[in-house]
Amino acid sequence: MVQKTGQEYSYLSKLFSAVVGITLEKYIIAQRIERVKELLAYGEQTLSEIAWQMGYSSPQHLSNQFRQITGMTPSLFKTNQQQHGRKTLDEV
Repeated sequence: MVQKTGQEYSYLSKLFSAVVGITLEKYIIAQRIERVKELLAYGEQTLSEIAWQMGYSSPQHLSNQFRQITGMTPSLFKTNQQQHGRKTLDEV
């Protein structure tokens, strides 16, 4: 990070936390989980495929992190999405 920004990682991390209110690492994890939610909602890929695509070491690692962030398993999230359906843009 020093090469691209000219700043130390620790400085940028502290600055990010001060501005955004969460650590950089937590922000990145939250963004990844939001993308996983999108992929699960589309229903075109298995959890294993999503884990590989998103750079997780295993589907179990993804599942554990997903549960930590959302409070539910990926399969429960997917079931809820199927039951409630996706909202159209007019409904958002």
